[in-house]
Amino acid sequence: MTLWFLDASVLLASEDPDDENHQDARRLLGGDDPLATLDLAYYEVSDVAVRAWRDHAAARRLRERVAAVADDGGLVRVEASLLARAAVIAEEHGVSVYDAAYVAAARGSGGQLVSCDLRDLVSRGLARLPRDAPAGRPGP
Repeated sequence: MTLWFLDASVLLASEDPDDENHQDARRLLGGDDPLATLDLAYYEVSDVAVRAWRDHAAARRLRERVAAVADDGGLVRVEASLLARAAVIAEEHGVSVYDAAYVAAARGSGGQLVSCDLRDLVSRGLARLPRDAPAGRPGP
């Protein structure tokens, strides 16, 4: 089994039926393989749902998804050494430290980062798209 490390874009895609990654994100979240994410995902999914979508119910559902990943042992807390590694990755690859934190956390956990961020993460070989992350069984 592969540990799939999800950035917030995958969680958001799982909620947004208009997102081209929606079905693959749902499949991945519903699969048998272990999942993990950063504690920052709580903030990012809530921010998008509340500020951009203006949908508090979606924000609640997204926080519940992050909590489900956390309850499964898959929540990595941001701390000083992770941020130090992220800063190096950000400089090496020309991405934000925020995005690089997901890369550093995935590497540190032995997982594979999954993201919908083509421009900054997938195109640089730092993550794969949800469709390229096979899950153990079909999702909802």
